[in-house]
Amino acid sequence: MMILSGLLGANKQWTKEQANDWQTKQPWVVGCNFLPSTAINQLEMWQEESFDVKTIDRELGWAQSIGMNSVRVYLHDLAYETDSKGFKQRMDKFLQIADRHRIRPLFVFFDDCWNPHPRLGKQPIPKKGVHNSGWVRSPGDAQRNWPKDLERLETYVKDILNTFKRDRRVYLWDLYNEPGNSGYDLKSMELLKKCFEWAWDVRPSQPVSAGLWYGNNEFNQFQIANSDVITFHNYNDAKNLQSEISRLVKLGRPVVCTEWMARQNSSWIKTNLPVFHESKIACFNWGLVSGKSNTIFPWGSKEGSEEPTPWFHDIFRQDGTPFDATETDLFKNLTARGK
Repeated sequence: MMILSGLLGANKQWTKEQANDWQTKQPWVVGCNFLPSTAINQLEMWQEESFDVKTIDRELGWAQSIGMNSVRVYLHDLAYETDSKGFKQRMDKFLQIADRHRIRPLFVFFDDCWNPHPRLGKQPIPKKGVHNSGWVRSPGDAQRNWPKDLERLETYVKDILNTFKRDRRVYLWDLYNEPGNSGYDLKSMELLKKCFEWAWDVRPSQPVSAGLWYGNNEFNQFQIANSDVITFHNYNDAKNLQSEISRLVKLGRPVVCTEWMARQNSSWIKTNLPVFHESKIACFNWGLVSGKSNTIFPWGSKEGSEEPTPWFHDIFRQDGTPFDATETDLFKNLTARGK
């Protein structure tokens, strides 16, 4: 399939030269997909009544302690819609905390994964042993009526981007996580295209992207053709990871892996982190602290499952001790050498 050209001809995507100039100013970026252990999903993280500053501060401190300098964090359109001013204030507070720990976040706007019916207010308790039992899509099924809901979502994206478009504390904007997942397939293409149009209307100083995953090739081609930097997911072994990196760097833009590390899929810290280090590819493993998300359990885990060995995702227990000290030692060693 031919790579799709930029939207409507002339766009505001960075040139390869602009993207690579940005890259020369970055350190080796190492981080994780971050959700505080006291939150089951994006809504519990960002709603005023459950925004847990103490836990965020403590757990970002653990990330800093092993050399992480970035985290990937999911936003949610409903949390913004119900309290846009407060939502932006909480984002700013999160950035303040992260900055104290020398961490520059990457924010995600939309996500097609997991539960289709997000609801504001008190969130459900975790189902024991079930991976991501409470994670919610954004937008949910009830908020995907095109074109009616596009105006609301445009306001959300543009307001956030305009608020933080020159903020040095923000590393990158991830417009849409795994578009087309959960059976949406090409039904998500219109929103994906709109995301880029809205981002180009604002044109933040930080790069914008949408990550390649294992879905419809038409999405992948579009994302490659329109992202400032190439982001991707890889939950496979080190050989597969190295092959994908080698293929993507040939596109001539900076490359960032925004999801990796699933021990039971042979995506190990001990084998794959050295691949990222050698290639100086920015990387964000899934999970930091074992908590309400239950992501120590594998995809498809059954309710009532006991703690697996090894864990699927995550690095620390809630008391700050690592699942495997050899992994945290490797992070410390490689991030110290990678600066």
